[in-house]
Amino acid sequence: MSVVGFVGLGNMGSALAANLVGAGHDVVGHDVMGPERAPEGVQFAPDIAAVARAAAIVVCSLPDGVASEAVAREIAAADDRATTHVVDTSTVGPSAAVAVAARLADAGIEYVDAPVSGGVAGARQRTLAIMYSASDDACAAVEPVLAGLSDRRHRVGDRPGPAQALKLANNFLSATALAATSEAVAFGLAAGLDLATMLEVLNGSSGHNTATDDKFPNHVLTGRYASGFSNSLMAKDVGLYLGEVADEGGPAIMGETVAGLWLRFAAAEPGADFTRIYPWTVGN
Repeated sequence: MSVVGFVGLGNMGSALAANLVGAGHDVVGHDVMGPERAPEGVQFAPDIAAVARAAAIVVCSLPDGVASEAVAREIAAADDRATTHVVDTSTVGPSAAVAVAARLADAGIEYVDAPVSGGVAGARQRTLAIMYSASDDACAAVEPVLAGLSDRRHRVGDRPGPAQALKLANNFLSATALAATSEAVAFGLAAGLDLATMLEVLNGSSGHNTATDDKFPNHVLTGRYASGFSNSLMAKDVGLYLGEVADEGGPAIMGETVAGLWLRFAAAEPGADFTRIYPWTVGN
């Protein structure tokens, strides 16, 4: 296996980098927070340029489009660069993906738009969904790396952008389901119902969703609140969704309501696990 670069070793990035190691790749990684972020088996690089010199394919797992563009700029500018492809698993939105792809193309580097969904637990279990879009040649070149990241991969387009659009739609639905379930559960408990009973019935009924079968049983009912995804990131993602919908001229009746709610939650408890929207909802 060839050397794979990895930039961004946070909750999600470290799990994905560990998957690449487990799949037999040599991984060279960098994170601005330092070498303690590197999972076992990942060789830490002192900077992004060192990653670009070591690896033909670099995977990014970053918080937003600003970070993705900054990393792309450093990769493109690296002396004696080996990098020919960048696989961006970050959620940056279609517009940012197109902009980053253009910046890399100017340096002769192909960009694969490849956001992920399924949480840190899904990454560790290799059940994470990877939505990816790029040219046929680029997809073929990075396929061994995508296979190393997860067992669930879905090609959704032939250029950067469509995968980001699908990821934003997905996260908008996830954000809506969790917020709505929080209100429904608060209502049920106030009416004298038991939470475990509610979840059992809801999961066998038409109200079943990702919040009732995952977030509430694993994080709210247990009191763990440790999904590994923050309310600030969810607020960012829903805001990106709303902005892209506005650009397309689509409907945003629910979008405006849901985006406003997540912005208020993130402002009240910045950086909190996004499953804590339930106690925040009850308190408000």
